[in-house]
Amino acid sequence: MNMIFKGRNFRFRDFSLSIKLIIVYIVLTVIPISVLGVIAYRQYTTSIVEQIGEYMPRFLDQANLMIEQRIDQLTSLPEQLFNSGEAVRILRKGSYQSSSDLNNDKYVMNNYLSATYLERSNPDVLGVFIYSKNRLFSAARMDFSGMNEDSPLIPYGQDLDFRGKVKMLLSTDFSLKFQSGEPFLIIMKEIGDVENRTDLGTMFIAVKLSFIDDVLLGFEKNENAVFWLMNDQGEIFYNTDRKLIGTFDRDLKKYPILEGSFLQTLAEESTIMSISRSPSYKWLLVHSTRLQDMTRRSELVWKVTKYLYVGLAIITIVISILFSLRVTRPLEKLSRLMREVEQGHFNVDPGIHTKDEVGMLASSFISMVTTIQDLIQRNVQIELSQKEAELYALQSQINPHFMYNTLEMISMAVEEGERENVVKMVALLGRMLRFSVSNKARFVPIGEEIAHVRDYLTIQNFRFEDRLSFEIIEKGEVGLYTPKFILQPLVENAIKYGMETRQQLHIRIEIIKTGEWGDVGANTEFRIIDNGPGIPEDKLEELHRQLKQSVTERKDSGFGLKNVHARIQFMLGKEYGLRLESQYGQGTNIIVHIPVLDLNSAYILSEGKK
Repeated sequence: MNMIFKGRNFRFRDFSLSIKLIIVYIVLTVIPISVLGVIAYRQYTTSIVEQIGEYMPRFLDQANLMIEQRIDQLTSLPEQLFNSGEAVRILRKGSYQSSSDLNNDKYVMNNYLSATYLERSNPDVLGVFIYSKNRLFSAARMDFSGMNEDSPLIPYGQDLDFRGKVKMLLSTDFSLKFQSGEPFLIIMKEIGDVENRTDLGTMFIAVKLSFIDDVLLGFEKNENAVFWLMNDQGEIFYNTDRKLIGTFDRDLKKYPILEGSFLQTLAEESTIMSISRSPSYKWLLVHSTRLQDMTRRSELVWKVTKYLYVGLAIITIVISILFSLRVTRPLEKLSRLMREVEQGHFNVDPGIHTKDEVGMLASSFISMVTTIQDLIQRNVQIELSQKEAELYALQSQINPHFMYNTLEMISMAVEEGERENVVKMVALLGRMLRFSVSNKARFVPIGEEIAHVRDYLTIQNFRFEDRLSFEIIEKGEVGLYTPKFILQPLVENAIKYGMETRQQLHIRIEIIKTGEWGDVGANTEFRIIDNGPGIPEDKLEELHRQLKQSVTERKDSGFGLKNVHARIQFMLGKEYGLRLESQYGQGTNIIVHIPVLDLNSAYILSEGKK
């Protein structure tokens, strides 16, 4: 394309890129839109009904197909159950020797159902239920009612013969209700044991109907248009107006056709109706829109056409500027937030919610930051679980050795006829076992922890007799709370090393409180003081260094000290824990430093660490 001005020959390829874009924009948009606008205005009003009658049934058929495809995907979910051998093993069990075995199987199965069907890429699944051999396994995203072992989805029990097929039922067929009250479908499938050729039970998967919104809204942008799904009796189980779900379409018998489009006039208002029947599930998908809403668009097109020429040049410039800013500013903001994340600031929000490539980049960035935060929190939780496991491992190590010595003393006392000592030792041992086994709380009253240590020292006193003495100094702090099982490992450590070199070992336990809960600097200290051999200076420095590190491997020497220190820091913070004071040849003082904890604060800390 060449243009000649005053003897000059201007060729199109010689223009700047911005001029080229403006020319192309005008040629491809302004002129065609103007011509098409006039034509559309003349033809739109007269052809609206015919156009909808031609394309809307096809759109509804396609929407029906897409809905059926999604439901077909959902009906394949029961097959995932056979990916777990543990789940199949539980379903094969027919009886239990104890209720604890049944509860354990329910816990395992419910966790598997939740991880497989709720936590993965199944956002449409509301809940999963398995009714097998008078047992009910369940996992749901929210509270539900109308579904339990005494009243399952009867008459749809475990012995129905589906002949390997999946059966789909509506929420109106059941008493099952979810807290949200939203409608759902029930996908029901018999679970068959291929190896044993037996029926293991029936699986019910409750699926939200909201996924239909995403399908239908892609076909109709008119906010006043209405879609609904109903069965042959006119019962509506889905409607864009949620208030109409569960009602009946009383005009169904008046429809001239059940597949196609027609114009319906009720109360002097004309409505364009389009209907499509599902070939697989036999439901009716209906689209309804008022005729006046459709013709109103032609007036808007005419007004836009009249002012298009005047505003097109200005709009073109504004659009180009806004487009440039819309692309560059979000990218600059993302770059700045990335630098903040590099510095450890994870609470960032770019505020970009567009659906274009920039919006996708922002969404991926937020997802990445969230994943990093989750990994950090998960790593902390794993370390805490590791410390708890080490505590139980330590208890398991201590208890067999201690019980062996105690039972040996009881046996010797029985042989010697010391009936009173036997009764005392058995009672003390029983209290210690009850404290260690029955109470699973992370925090216990100081009085209970002291009583446990006193029982332990009393039993050891029976063993060592005059070689061991102890005293416990209390000042009314027994009503406060402390992490469980932090004193016995320290006392046992003192006895172990003290008895190796001392003929007489004396242990004193002191409880000191400074301030009240909530006060700045309010703390509780336990002091375990002995007159044992003490700790050499180089060994004491090594212990101080180890207390600052994580417990990563099992060691006999100092394992109890490091385990208690690590547990206190994980439960209460890095500023708390153990402190060692010792002089070689004179004794050792172990100081346990924790905050002042009442019942409420102990409960809050315990719940926060779960």
